[in-house]
Amino acid sequence: MTSKILLIDDDPNLRESLGEVLRGEGYQVGFAANGEEGLAALKGESFDLVLLDIRLPGLDGEVVMREIYNYHPETEMIIISGYGSLESAITAIRLGVIDYFIKPYQVDDLLDAVCRALIDKETRARKEVLINQLSASLDQLKDLEGIRGEALPARRVLPLPGGVMVDLERREISRSNERVGLTPTESNLLGIFLENRGRVLSHQELVLLVQGIEVGEEEAPEILRPMVSRLRKKLTTFPGTENWISNVRGTGYAFDPT
Repeated sequence: MTSKILLIDDDPNLRESLGEVLRGEGYQVGFAANGEEGLAALKGESFDLVLLDIRLPGLDGEVVMREIYNYHPETEMIIISGYGSLESAITAIRLGVIDYFIKPYQVDDLLDAVCRALIDKETRARKEVLINQLSASLDQLKDLEGIRGEALPARRVLPLPGGVMVDLERREISRSNERVGLTPTESNLLGIFLENRGRVLSHQELVLLVQGIEVGEEEAPEILRPMVSRLRKKLTTFPGTENWISNVRGTGYAFDPT
C-alpha cells in the first residue's frame, strides 16, 4: 500500500517542489497552505505522515502539532521550518515528532527521515497485527487444542553476498543489526535489479519499469540518475557493495551483486 503524506506549508514553491520529489519517490501527497486546511484534511482522510512547517499564518504550527498529537496519534510528524527555537524543539520531542529540519535542508536527508518514519510506523502496525493474531490463537487453543491460527503471508526476504539481506516488503536492507530504509521508488528499483541480475537495463526501460511512464532517450537518464544515486548511497552503507550497480555508458545500468 502506498504511504500517504500531508505537506502543511504556506510556501507554494516549497509545496510544489517537495511534493514533486515525494511523488517521484512513490508516495501519495496531500497539501495544505495553513493549519486550518491541514487539520481539515486530516479529518477528511487518514495520512501516514505529516510534514509540518512550525510557523504558519493563522493557526500556529505548534497548535497544529498538538492537535495532530491529540486527535491523530497514529500519524507520524516531521517538522520542516525556517524558524527554530529550543522551546519548539522540546515541544516537538514531547509530542513524538520523528525529526526536526531547519530550512534550508538537504532533500536526501529529509527523504531518509520520511523513509525511517514510515518504516517504523509499518513495523508497529505489523507487531500489533501479530499480537492480535497470537491472542486470537491462544483463545482458540484454550478450547480447541491443536488448531493453528492463520499463517502470515511470506515476506520477500532475499539474501545477497556478504550477509546483506533485502526485505522488499518492509523496504529495507540489512546486515547483522544494521538496517537502512528504502523509499517505495528505491525499493521498486532494487526489486527490478534483483529480478534482472547481470542484465543491462536501458535508461528508458528502467524508468518504465520503476515509474510506469514512457520517456525519451534524453529525458530518461535525467530521471533515473538521482534514483540510482540514492540507492547506491544506501547500499554502500554496507562495505563490499560499492560495485553492485554499474553504469553502462550511454546505455543504462546493470546490477551484479558478486
